[in-house]
Amino acid sequence: MSGHSKWSSIKHQKGKTDAQRGKLFTKIAREIIVAAKMGGGSPDSNMTLRAAMQRARAVSMPQDNIKRAIARGIGGGDAANYEDLTYEGYGPGGVAVLVNCLTDNKQRTVAEVRAAFTRSGGRLGESGSVAYLFSPKGMILIDPDVTTEEKVTEAAIEGGAEDVQPTDDGGFEIVTAPGDFAAVQSALEAAKIPVASAEMTMMPETSVSLVGKEAGQVLRLVDVLEDNDDVQKVYANFDIADSEIEAAENGR
Repeated sequence: MSGHSKWSSIKHQKGKTDAQRGKLFTKIAREIIVAAKMGGGSPDSNMTLRAAMQRARAVSMPQDNIKRAIARGIGGGDAANYEDLTYEGYGPGGVAVLVNCLTDNKQRTVAEVRAAFTRSGGRLGESGSVAYLFSPKGMILIDPDVTTEEKVTEAAIEGGAEDVQPTDDGGFEIVTAPGDFAAVQSALEAAKIPVASAEMTMMPETSVSLVGKEAGQVLRLVDVLEDNDDVQKVYANFDIADSEIEAAENGR
């Protein structure tokens, strides 16, 4: 999920994963399977797989699960059935939403995604309707208290990062161009700076500020989409204050 304060989005998502760990493991395993099938089973040469494995470790996914997923990807089998699809739509308040899916049944997935938009007061759009509002970026997060701003900034710039910003809880958020994603990770590793998570994301060029009912509707739309087994990631260009998020959470 991407929208308001990026770090708040991530904290909101992490809070959900604690209650839905099994579902999250299944989604990440699917991501690992497809990454291994497309680029091989070595994270050293397959950055997509490497990012998926980092995401798996960040949520304490068992190592055996990771190894099995890689083996399934290398061996083919059901991995060949997954199709990588992205749906575009509009949420309440005109918020632009991208929904990335890995599915073995396109008809089922599009029907469920369309229903989620419709129930929220939004609508599914045509291909290209909102994608132009987002840019692909690498996103790397550093936990609080593991390094200094000077060290992380130096290493990130050495690798070619576009931006380094402190997060509200004392960590750091590093943004890279897609082509520099691997180099920045390598620079951080060389500087012995542990990475909490690293993934390719879609960052909005502009944002839509929401309050009250529309804020709650958009957050519920994101929740419904993320709960879908076929949905891997949801990106949106909303800007919602933390107080509005807390109010929406308490009202559920």
